[in-house]
Amino acid sequence: MPLYSIDAARLTGRIRELGEIGRDPQGQLTRLAGSDNDRAGRDRLVAWIKAAGLDVVIDRIGNIFGVWRDASSADAEPIMLGSHIDTVINAGIYDGCYGVLAALEVIETLTERGVTPARPIVVAAFTNEEGVRFAPDMLGSLVYAGGLSVETALATVGTDGSVLSDELERIGYAGAVEPGFLKPHAYVELHIEQGPVLEREGMAIGAVENLQGISWQRVTIDGVANHAGTTPMAMRRDAGLAAARVGLFLREWIDRSNAPSVATIGTMRFEPNAINVIPSRAVFAVDLRDPDEDRLQALEAALSDFLARVGREEGVEISVERLARFQPVAFDQHIVAAIEASAKARDLKSRRMTSGAGHDAQMIARIAPTAMIFVPSHDGISHNPREHTEPAYLVAGANVLLDVVERMVGSGWKGR
Repeated sequence: MPLYSIDAARLTGRIRELGEIGRDPQGQLTRLAGSDNDRAGRDRLVAWIKAAGLDVVIDRIGNIFGVWRDASSADAEPIMLGSHIDTVINAGIYDGCYGVLAALEVIETLTERGVTPARPIVVAAFTNEEGVRFAPDMLGSLVYAGGLSVETALATVGTDGSVLSDELERIGYAGAVEPGFLKPHAYVELHIEQGPVLEREGMAIGAVENLQGISWQRVTIDGVANHAGTTPMAMRRDAGLAAARVGLFLREWIDRSNAPSVATIGTMRFEPNAINVIPSRAVFAVDLRDPDEDRLQALEAALSDFLARVGREEGVEISVERLARFQPVAFDQHIVAAIEASAKARDLKSRRMTSGAGHDAQMIARIAPTAMIFVPSHDGISHNPREHTEPAYLVAGANVLLDVVERMVGSGWKGR
C-alpha cells in the first residue's frame, strides 16, 4: 500500500488555534465541560467538521460526531476515531484535542485522495472526558457505551452546583439523538502519551495494547480535635496522623509487591485545619491503578484491611465512599498489530505499551474492537501548560492513524 501523508500544516495549525480558545487574561487555558469556553471550542470544531463536508450529529449527552458516509457503504458499521476537547484547569493544548483533530485530518486526507471507503468513518469528540467539573471522568464515552444511563448522567451536579443537562442546553449542545446510535466496527484513539516512556526510549510510536484498571475512593477519618500543645501523643485521636499512615502504607505495600501498581493520594483536607489544633477530620481521595485485575483487587483489599487496622490503633472512625471503578482493558490485537506494521513501514521506532491514564477508548472497548496510538510527550508532562509534543511526532502519529484507518476501511479488513 503506498504511503501518503496528512497535511502537517493544517493539523498543527488547528491544534494551535484550538489551543487559544478558552484562555483567561493571564494566558491560562481552561475549557471545562459545559462551560462557555467549551462552547467556543465546540463551535470551532463543528465549523471544521462542516467545512470538511461531514454530517454533524450531537447526541443527548453532548458528544459530537462528524460522519463521512459513501452511498455504497452508508449502512455498514463505521470506523470511529477521536477523543475529547475539554481540558483540565490551566491545561496544555494536546491532551485529547490532538486525537480529535488528527481524526478529522485523516478523513480529509482520504476524501482529498478520492478514497471510497467500504464503511463509514466517524470522528468523535466525547463530552467531559477530564471529569474536572462533572464526575465521573470519561462521562460521554461511558454513556455512549451503555455503562451509565443518559438520564443519570444528565442529572450530574458539577463542582460549581450546575447540572450537566442545564449546561448542555445553555451552550447549545444538548442533542436529540440517543447515545450509541452508531455501533462502531472498530475504534482507534490517537493521543499523546502523557508519560515519559517513549521519549526516554527514543520511540516515535506507542502501540497501546492495554489500559490500567482504576479504583477511586474517598476516605473520611473522624477523630477528636484538641490542643496541639497540651494533649500527649499517646492520648490523641488524630485524624491527620491516621491519614498520613495510609499514604505511607500504600507506598510501602507497592514497593514490597514489586508490581507495576501505582497509588496516589491527590487531594486531602483537614478540619478544623488550624496549625495548633489536632485534626478532628481528614478527607482524602485514593487513586489506585494496575493493568491486572487480580493485582488491583489485592491492592484494594490491602487498603481496606489497613484502614480497619489504623482505625483501631489510632482510635478513629473511618468510612469509605467508592467514587469510580473501571476494570483493566485489553485492546484488540489485530488493531495493535496494524499500528506496529504501519510504524515499521514508515521506519518509525515503536513499542507495545500500557496506558497509565484513562481514556475514552477504555469505554468504547466495551462495545467494539479498540486500540490506541501514543506519541511522545516531552519530559512526560501533561495536564500542564508545559505539555508539548514535537510537530514531527504529531505528524508521525497522524500518518500511522491514516494507514490503520485506510486498512480498516478496505474491503479486505478481517480484524474483527
